[in-house]
Amino acid sequence: MNRIKQKLQEDKKILSIYFSAGYPNLDDTVKIIQDLEKNGVDLIEIGLPFSDPLADGPTIQESSTAALKNGMHTALLFEQLKDIRKTVSIPLIIMGYFNPVLQYGVEAFCAQCEKIGIDGLILPDLPLDVYKEEYETIFKKHGLINVFLITPQTSDERIKAIDDASEGFIYMVSSASTTGAKQGFGSEQSDYFDRIAKMGLNNPQIVGFGISNADTFKQATQKAKGAIIGSAFIKYLTENGVDRIGDFVKQIR
Repeated sequence: MNRIKQKLQEDKKILSIYFSAGYPNLDDTVKIIQDLEKNGVDLIEIGLPFSDPLADGPTIQESSTAALKNGMHTALLFEQLKDIRKTVSIPLIIMGYFNPVLQYGVEAFCAQCEKIGIDGLILPDLPLDVYKEEYETIFKKHGLINVFLITPQTSDERIKAIDDASEGFIYMVSSASTTGAKQGFGSEQSDYFDRIAKMGLNNPQIVGFGISNADTFKQATQKAKGAIIGSAFIKYLTENGVDRIGDFVKQIR
């Protein structure tokens, strides 16, 4: 069974951490992954840096730009991760934009992911219909779960279509904005969380965008299976480096 599906079956709230591969330093990627697992994180989203990250707020944009300047690129990320399954067992997802995948070659990209032990992909700019028509067969051939995003503006009809096409979890974007840490969620987000919970979807939801501390993690996971922290973790790495990752995780739960 895919590691994502296994993890989702556990009776716990999922803490997922996102970071940009190759940041703060080019060779930090593997150490960050290992330390996150060692400190109890359930799932890791490895950001594949891209020069035009439309959905990302300033913190992730800056880390992505710095990673590219450091020399990070798709082939190097695969090289860095080639032995990751010798030391790490939790689910690993590559998150990025479709352009680098297309440039590398979709079949070749997915084959490398399978070889390394990547469990899924999050590609926010890959439309559902294009995925189903052109790429679903390739993803499934290589054992990859494609994670789709929904927002407060996504219609019930489209949410149900995404649920039907999903096999792992649905990435539930907390608000119609770019990524970034927030201090809390308002009534609009609470109504949205209630609305999705009442739909009785087949796939669990993991909330992203705006989770930065224990309070927002708790709020986000009251009705959802888990939550994703990205910008707050990257900010922490910027200020503290990669040697105190455990301190960050302890602040969340």
